[in-house]
Amino acid sequence: MSPVLVSAHGTEHATTVGPALLLPLLAGWLYSAAALRQRAPDRAGWSHWRTTAFAAGCALLATALLMRADDFAGHMWQHLLLGMLAPLGLVLGAPGVLALRCVDRRAGRAALRVANRRALRPLLHPITGLALTAGGLWLLYLTPLYRATLDSAVLHDLVNVHFLLSGLLFTWSIAGPEPYPHRARVPVRLTVLGAAVIAHASLAQLLYAGLLVDVPAPPEQLRAGATVMYYGGDLAEILLALALLATWQPRPRHRRTPTLGPDVRKGPLLYRRR
Repeated sequence: MSPVLVSAHGTEHATTVGPALLLPLLAGWLYSAAALRQRAPDRAGWSHWRTTAFAAGCALLATALLMRADDFAGHMWQHLLLGMLAPLGLVLGAPGVLALRCVDRRAGRAALRVANRRALRPLLHPITGLALTAGGLWLLYLTPLYRATLDSAVLHDLVNVHFLLSGLLFTWSIAGPEPYPHRARVPVRLTVLGAAVIAHASLAQLLYAGLLVDVPAPPEQLRAGATVMYYGGDLAEILLALALLATWQPRPRHRRTPTLGPDVRKGPLLYRRR
């Protein structure tokens, strides 16, 4: 086992896991309080499935934070939980919809106006999420960045924060249950998800073979971590595809209704959108 790997992810783990655990605990408490508020007689209620999904996401996030990544396989499990599995549960919990139900109408409308701004549309596109998640993995393992995280606990934590936030963005852009008028169409989302599968599988194969990667770990650890990325990533992406199908709502088609023009004798029927 690499002594550098132990020093970065083992010795300083206890000093950072405590504050980091506040995130899933606080998120779970706020979500539970908001969901219970929807059970009041004057409220419409809240889905138990949404609550269960969000609780599972918080549990997976806490598990990732508690893990001691003393080898490369453990490191890969941590990234799988942080960047793919925990975001799936958190996103399927629809915390945005729940928050809008709890805040004042004026605040909710202001938040919707901000979310619908044209400047934010490229950020919320699946291609952006793909670039941040898969691109971040390629940058981490094919450059000296991963080696640098072994010497700096702060950089290691920043990388973990990046994968959590980018995983949330990518998961929401693919299968977010919140209604968003500028969401990419389903064929686009499926295409981007397929590109993510190829990107993860290709990088896993490079890690397994030890080609072009800059990871200071023995070959057996590289192969173990690559196996986790290959099969664990496939499982997470299958679950994301199923979530897309479960949350997909077909867009209503505009039906054309015939209306008579000002003078039927001068031409055929005119049509207008209803």
